[in-house]
Order: sequence, then structure tokens, then C-alpha cells
Amino acid sequence: MSLEYQATYTVLSLRQVNYMAYCFAQIATLVCSRVGQQVSPRNGHAQIMNIREIKLFQHLSETLHFGRTSRACNITPSALTRTVQRLEAEVGEQLFIRDNRSVSLTPAGELYKKYAEETTARWQDLQNKLAGDNLLGGEISLYCSVTAAYSILPSILGIFRKEHPSVHINLQTGDAAQALTKLINGEVDVTIAALPKKQPKGLSCLKIIETPLVFIAPKSFPETVIMKSHEIDWTRTPIIMAEQGLSRDRIDRWFSDKNIQPTIYAQVAGNEAILAMVSLGCGVGVVPQLVIEKSPMQHQIRMLDVTPQLTPFSIGICTAKKNMAHPKIQAFWSIVKQETAG
Repeated sequence: MSLEYQATYTVLSLRQVNYMAYCFAQIATLVCSRVGQQVSPRNGHAQIMNIREIKLFQHLSETLHFGRTSRACNITPSALTRTVQRLEAEVGEQLFIRDNRSVSLTPAGELYKKYAEETTARWQDLQNKLAGDNLLGGEISLYCSVTAAYSILPSILGIFRKEHPSVHINLQTGDAAQALTKLINGEVDVTIAALPKKQPKGLSCLKIIETPLVFIAPKSFPETVIMKSHEIDWTRTPIIMAEQGLSRDRIDRWFSDKNIQPTIYAQVAGNEAILAMVSLGCGVGVVPQLVIEKSPMQHQIRMLDVTPQLTPFSIGICTAKKNMAHPKIQAFWSIVKQETAG
């Protein structure tokens, strides 16, 4: 065999090898997209990134809080840290700057955030296409108070489940005052929340009900309300306050307008907690009337006739405007509109 022929044979063999490597990379991309993974080329090699890890990064890039993301995504903080470390190793760049006080994205992290958003959007689109034109899949996460979970959501979710049984519903309940914060932080897709006068930027909200915000006192402990000259002595009557949120803002403003410094017995999270403490005679509280009407403790408390009345609560369903690009959110939104219109 001549040297010239050997050289030609060698070149052809390398081309064949490179073509085979390309074919394998294309196959890996297709397979990984089917199983929820993303191929990320680096230094000529294929690095496989799990779609869940990308979603964890995306969530953390919104909250910038390892504790919040670990709780919302049901993962331990140490496992979340290992996930970030694996992503950083695969990308070859540091994605987060983390110290004892704060977490922030690096310039590489900002770029990877855009990549993560595009990847999860494409993955969701692929799931929907694979499932068929009329069958939605994936997951929709919702957050609301316990009261909203059994007074507002049942009719909406009942229709949604019948029309889209392949969509997994992840429902979280807790303090209603945290609803909009969780939505803005990207922890959930949809929330039921008290609507402020000025709608936060980047959110879409549908008003579904209005309910009065009322003062309540215990029936079994009349001495809890201290009277003075046939009026409530607000400086001596103990008050159960919400820790945060719209109701806290409005009661603070109410006392401020009357130039009263209230006696705060406790600050608690959630209207249900306020109801419980009021029924035990710990103090007077403020809650939406809807909460009282749906509570098993409604017969243990009474509403106080107080003037001026507090501004009523407008309660609505909210999502981020960017979420409206997802077919599952569009489907959920359409059902909400139908139910509220009826």
C-alpha cells in the first residue's frame, strides 16, 4: 500500500468517525428530549442536563433563596446545592454568587436563566405536541388559603380535571398574604389572592368575588372586648393581627386614621389562625367575611359593628403574564372566565 493511498484512507476514516459521532449526537438529542433531558455541548462533548435540574435552577434564579426553592420544590437544601454545582460543572462557569446574607446571579447565570426559560418552554411545548392536539399534559401549580381551597377552587378544578385529566395539579395552601409574593417569585403558576388597588406589574388577575373585611370577637369570652362609655376601648382591647398582607395594611391604616395605638396580643399567619385565636378569647381580629362563612368556628365568634367600615376585599385568581403562553394556563384561565361570567 502506497503512502498516498494510506493517507487518503486515513482521512476517509476520520470523516466517517466524525459523521458517526454527529449521528450519535443527533440521536442523543432526540432521545433526551423524549425523556426530559437537554443535551448541552461543551468542549466537543455532549453533557446531559436533566429537565428537573433546569427547572430547579429556573426557580432558584427567581427566588434567589435556597430555602424557599427547596421548600417549594420538595428538595433538601443540600441536594439543591449539589444540583447547582453539577450545572456549574457542566456549563463550566459559576452561575450564582452566594454568601451568608444573599444570593445573586453571575453574568453567566443571567445568560443561563434565559436558556433555562427557553428550554422549559420548549419542553412543555413538546409534551403538549406529543400528547396530541386536544390533550394537555404537564403540571400546573396553585397556591391559596385553606378557605379558598374549599370555597373557590372546587368548581374550577372540577371542570379543569374533566377537560384536561392528564394535567397534574399541585395545590399548596398557606397564608393568603404570601400568595402574590409566591407568584412573583415564580414559585407557583397560579394563585388566589386579595387584589391590591394597583395591580403588580407582570401579572394578570381576574376578580372572582368581593367580601367585606370585618372585626370579630369571641362569643364565649365577652370580657375580651373592653368597653368605655359604650364604645370599644381600642387601647386596652387586645388585638390579633395578621403578620403581613393587605388586611394588615388596612387595619394599620384604620387605627392610624383614628390616632389609636392598639394593644397587639399576637401577630399570626393566616386568617384561619386569627379565627382560632379569637374564638379562644385571646383578642379581637380582622378577617374577610368569606372566611367566617366557610369556617367550622363561625358559631364561636361574632362580628362587631365598627365604624368606619374597612375597605372590602376583592379576591381574584392571578398568574404571571408570561405564563399565558402555556396552553395549560390558557385552558385554566378560560375556565375561570367562564365560571366568573356565570
